[in-house]
Amino acid sequence: MSYEKVMQVQSRIIIGTKQTLKAMKNGEISEVFIADDADQHMTQKVVSLAKELGIPCQYVDSKKKLGVACGIEVGASTAAVKHE
Repeated sequence: MSYEKVMQVQSRIIIGTKQTLKAMKNGEISEVFIADDADQHMTQKVVSLAKELGIPCQYVDSKKKLGVACGIEVGASTAAVKHE
């Protein structure tokens, strides 16, 4: 499951839509995680840019669980993994 992967690379995680988009544009991201229960209006830009740049997208069912996997106490609509 993707939550475990996020937890394993927690030190390289970017959390949030704005930060994810910025890092993607800078070529820093290897993979993106998107919560299915997040507002699609918010996440659509991330999905579109990921497709454009050829960055793999993983979908998870809960932004609350994604937030916990990222090590924060609130939900996360998107998270991204920085290159090693």
